[in-house]
Amino acid sequence: MSTKTRMSLAAGVLAATVSTAGAQPDPVTVRASSAFDGRGRSVPDATVVVHGGKIVSVESGRSRPATYDLGGLTLLPGLIDTHVHLDTHFGKDGRATSQGETPAQSMLYEAENAYVTLMAGFTTVQSIGSPLDVDMRAAIARGIMPGPRLLTSIRPVNENTGTPEQIRAFVRKVKADGADLVKLFASKSSREGGGQTMTDEQIQAACGEAKAVGLRSWVHAHSPSSVRAATLAGCTTVTHGSQVTDMELRLMQQHATYFEPNIGLVSQNYLENKSRYFGIGNFNEEGFAFTEKGIPMKREMFRKALAVTGLKLLMGTDAGAGAHGRSAEEIIYRVQIAGQPARDALAGTTSINAQSLNLADRIGALAAGLDADLIAVDGNPLEDITALRRVVFVMKGGVVYKNVARSAHK
Repeated sequence: MSTKTRMSLAAGVLAATVSTAGAQPDPVTVRASSAFDGRGRSVPDATVVVHGGKIVSVESGRSRPATYDLGGLTLLPGLIDTHVHLDTHFGKDGRATSQGETPAQSMLYEAENAYVTLMAGFTTVQSIGSPLDVDMRAAIARGIMPGPRLLTSIRPVNENTGTPEQIRAFVRKVKADGADLVKLFASKSSREGGGQTMTDEQIQAACGEAKAVGLRSWVHAHSPSSVRAATLAGCTTVTHGSQVTDMELRLMQQHATYFEPNIGLVSQNYLENKSRYFGIGNFNEEGFAFTEKGIPMKREMFRKALAVTGLKLLMGTDAGAGAHGRSAEEIIYRVQIAGQPARDALAGTTSINAQSLNLADRIGALAAGLDADLIAVDGNPLEDITALRRVVFVMKGGVVYKNVARSAHK
């Protein structure tokens, strides 16, 4: 962790602690030139009233004095990334590995990743998944560590977890350990061809038991057969799906399965940092060739997905080492390169993502009664999606963690 990041992290902890201690005895108003509410509605000359960590109202006009006057900026709900690996980082030797680190050092790297993610405007993330996430989630929830609201799968299920009954027992154990969801590796990595690895029966056991104990299920699946198996098993979400055909896309739509493709950041990040990944696991020449070839393939897959009316498309990045704090690049790529309308891409990053996490009653929109997660960006992302790179204000649960815009704070 750099000295600059450590200093920023410490400042963030102090600011959050001070803000939380104040507990907002009086309502706070945040004003901007416009707002996008996350559900498709734009609000001109927007004022959001916050009290007790909740949104009280979203208004158009200037009937109230502003606590934070954000001038020509645009307000949005806090952004949500449904797929990160918050523990992954470049270690002391600059490589994408934690080899040789103490547990404390690994935890500090995860704290750094949490911090830069929050500063980029992502107030909720789903980390899939590491045992380190459990303590990090608790520290963030206590308010002593600045970071996004954190959900985790802790440990994944794969073809080696065992028989269907052993898999059901694993799901019950991970639930007892505090997991928010169950992650399945139902296929190989795209760098290894993406073929199905778990049997249909194993997938059915994992997703069925997850549903029985009240957990969502997130399925890593590239091949058509693994996507079909996950969909027919009633799993909550399919992630990746790089090889899907129109048939699997329609099947997911028919079964109301969420689909989380990752097309604009993860592969590009691997290629940008090839020397830091090369030689680790399946990061070899053949694997990188698959990665490079897969970028246009995934882009065309996504364009097909856009044409399936009613398919519930999520915004997840699969962010690993080198990509933390850059989740907005996935959204920008979807809009600029793959042709998704900006309004739909933003809804997928806010209200639709919140629905997929069973948190739509708390986050994902600027609406009365929801948690006061809101950000401000320099520009209007409905007109220029790159405005998401220019986050200048971040509030999570009513606590301001970032404000580099001109402020009327009193």
